[in-house]
Amino acid sequence: MTEVAAPPATVEGVGTPPIVFLHAFPLDGRMWAPQVDALSGHYQVVVPDLRGFGAAKEQVVEVAEMDLLADDLARLLDEHGLDQVVLCGLSLGGYVSFAFARRHPSRLRGLVLASTKATADDEAAAAARLEMAERVVAEGVGFLPEVMLPRLLGSTSRRDRPDLVERVTKLLGDQDPAAVAAAQRGMARRPDVTEELAAVTVPALVLSGTEDEQFGPEVGRGLAAALPNAKFVLFEKAGHLLNLEQPDQVNEVLLDFVAPLWI
Repeated sequence: MTEVAAPPATVEGVGTPPIVFLHAFPLDGRMWAPQVDALSGHYQVVVPDLRGFGAAKEQVVEVAEMDLLADDLARLLDEHGLDQVVLCGLSLGGYVSFAFARRHPSRLRGLVLASTKATADDEAAAAARLEMAERVVAEGVGFLPEVMLPRLLGSTSRRDRPDLVERVTKLLGDQDPAAVAAAQRGMARRPDVTEELAAVTVPALVLSGTEDEQFGPEVGRGLAAALPNAKFVLFEKAGHLLNLEQPDQVNEVLLDFVAPLWI
């Protein structure tokens, strides 16, 4: 049987604990550039591209299940000789983080969950994901900026940060339609993991933006309350991609969180 390759990843810096960043949908690891720049001077930083996205285009599948992506990450850690890591997932990356915490709990030293939620899609949301999957296969990714930018960036960023709008638009346009469709199919199938949160006892950090139209502050607060050892931080004038909209503040919070977690 052919061994499945680990996902391609950017690896920068040295120092423990290593920090792994999992990107949002439908982007790739480049969205974490501000965090790589800020944290790789202190820690080893690992940023994979999930199946089909970015440099992982050759690894695209029909359905990118969250468990599959979590096991991909475990192989990546094996490849780099990393036993325990701080895992930081935003949106889709958060869904993968939940699966990783369930399937590979001993490998977590800390957990950061940004702009994500533990509940599954309702019937309408799942149907909308499958509809987008069909549309992107038929039409390509050209329509994604119109649909996704209001979901990804807060109103302040869309109004005042044309450079960021352009940057995210380019990331959207770079993605493979097959990867976008596969991720939507996988997210539509993901389970509700609310009842599993009590078992995630590592130090945790939950991040939300005040202008996130998908997962507002109340979602983040509820997620933090369900985790046994979590802190909640809210970022003003930030939407879903809070790491790009308020990078300096996010970096400061991450550095403060990781500093005590020596392995």
